[in-house]
Amino acid sequence: MLDRMTGGDHTLTLILQLFLVVLAVVVTNFFLRRTLARLEARTRNTPTPWDFALVSAARKPLTVVAWLVGLTFAARILQTETETDAALFEAIEPVRTVGVIACLAWFLVRFVGNVQDGIMAQRLRRGESIDRTTVDAIGKLLRVSVIITAVLVALQSLGFSISGVLAFGGIGGIAVGFAAKDLLANFFGGLMVYLDRPFVVGDWVRSPDKQIEGTVEEIGWRLTRIRTFDKRPLYVPNAVFTQITVENPSRMTNRRINEVVGVRYDDVGKVAAIVDDIKAMLRGHEEIDQDQTMIVNLNQFGPSSLDIMIYTFTRTTAWVRFHEIKQDVMLKVADIVASHGAEIAFPTRTLHLAGAAQAPGHEHVLEGAAQ
Repeated sequence: MLDRMTGGDHTLTLILQLFLVVLAVVVTNFFLRRTLARLEARTRNTPTPWDFALVSAARKPLTVVAWLVGLTFAARILQTETETDAALFEAIEPVRTVGVIACLAWFLVRFVGNVQDGIMAQRLRRGESIDRTTVDAIGKLLRVSVIITAVLVALQSLGFSISGVLAFGGIGGIAVGFAAKDLLANFFGGLMVYLDRPFVVGDWVRSPDKQIEGTVEEIGWRLTRIRTFDKRPLYVPNAVFTQITVENPSRMTNRRINEVVGVRYDDVGKVAAIVDDIKAMLRGHEEIDQDQTMIVNLNQFGPSSLDIMIYTFTRTTAWVRFHEIKQDVMLKVADIVASHGAEIAFPTRTLHLAGAAQAPGHEHVLEGAAQ
């Protein structure tokens, strides 16, 4: 009877100890979460992004660490009180160690992401320019470094030799390289895009070698997402960019107006004055870049017109604004031609009829509309 009472008291004591440990973990988590939530709210609008990034990144990992430490402590009590050496209890220490390392890596990954978002948001609020591609590349490199380091530290804590793991990785890397050569090619292609910077997020790019044209939305380690002008997403493997020519119209300094205006042969005596007036109009146009090449000349004797070439550059590179300026220039050219009593030529053809060589006149046949 005494043994039963002693065993019952021991069991009750064990249950009480476990209950107190779990209760302590619950209470600690409750106050920890409330404290971190208040700190996060206070640091959200501070001038520096570092404090908010730190508190926000620590919220979830800290609560997981608290549960992990508390439960492993409870398991250790259970092992001691029951005096058992089961394999399950022997795994407590490694599990706790790996769990803490994983939570630390989780915190660092979240912290890097929060700092990245905070820096970009801060610069946008100040109206400062920001290179999203560089910030994104640095953030990805830091996160990859944290994950690789965490894996190596976890393996070392479990008793594996890091030098042996690295040696095995060197040998296995050859096999992996052959099996995943496309994946590696895309990875290094993305790395070259980050280093060479032929384009960044937000640029309009196109390739004369491939049917690729649109706005860059994201540059990943394997794929680059481009939004075409009909709003369809285009996913391009990064390895493609090492094999094709990429044109980046977003980095042009000017846009070009290159047009030909044809006047009638009947107005040949007015061409010189028309050319001078068009050139004067372009010289006085506030949207035309006067530092760039400007050509206004009679270019050739066309089949049915005297062709005047207009070659100049606008100050703007915006697509919509460029077309508005081009329209204004073309309408002013038409007004100049009309002001000299000349006309823009229609495509025409003269037919000489057989047997009508003695005829006093000839016939003109119109073949198209004005262009």
